[in-house]
Amino acid sequence: MAQRPQQADGPELPRLGGRRSSYRERVADALRAALIAGELRPGEVYSAPSLAARFGVSATPVREAMLDLVKEGLVDTVPNKGFRVTAVSDEQLDEYTHIRALIEIPTVTELARTADRVSLEALRPAAREIVTAAVAGDLIAYVEADTRFHLGLLALAGNAHLVEVVADLRGRSRLYGLTTLVKAGRLLSSAEEHLELLDALLDRDERAVRDIMTRHLGHVRGLWAARD
Repeated sequence: MAQRPQQADGPELPRLGGRRSSYRERVADALRAALIAGELRPGEVYSAPSLAARFGVSATPVREAMLDLVKEGLVDTVPNKGFRVTAVSDEQLDEYTHIRALIEIPTVTELARTADRVSLEALRPAAREIVTAAVAGDLIAYVEADTRFHLGLLALAGNAHLVEVVADLRGRSRLYGLTTLVKAGRLLSSAEEHLELLDALLDRDERAVRDIMTRHLGHVRGLWAARD
């Protein structure tokens, strides 16, 4: 199991879609990333203190963040024990991916015509972070950076509600296959697709953008989704 690098002042938690987040929200983002990547497994019960120790933060923001995830249906409370990760069926994952494809592919393709170069280039650090996380085998950092990149990209369309819908769908997805890809040394090629997509957007190549997005989202129910 990949572990987040620990720092004396706690982990560097994500800021998604360019928004300013409270510390509680950032803890929730990190826990959500762990759920998506399969670091926290369905059916398992986790206590707030154990998760706090794992992420290098105090138990209070973890407990509060987990209650937020309860409202989202991602975990259930287990009295006197903690929180149980809810299971997601293959049928549900198919539905989430289908909706994402209907939203994200045309939206990102249109950005090849409408997004300005400065805004697109501002996403390059996140794209590079995805590659760095893939090389390190850090799945939580991978999902965090991937989320920042894609929600930041969608935000350029100027529709905040669209970003919220995709963020919710991403939070409900599960990418159990990432662990297998890391072990096989195959995650890097998927990570590099983000840089490929960014370059195609900067080249104003709508066909290439559409093809890359179609291939990339295909991984959600393909390479990235295979269960152990």
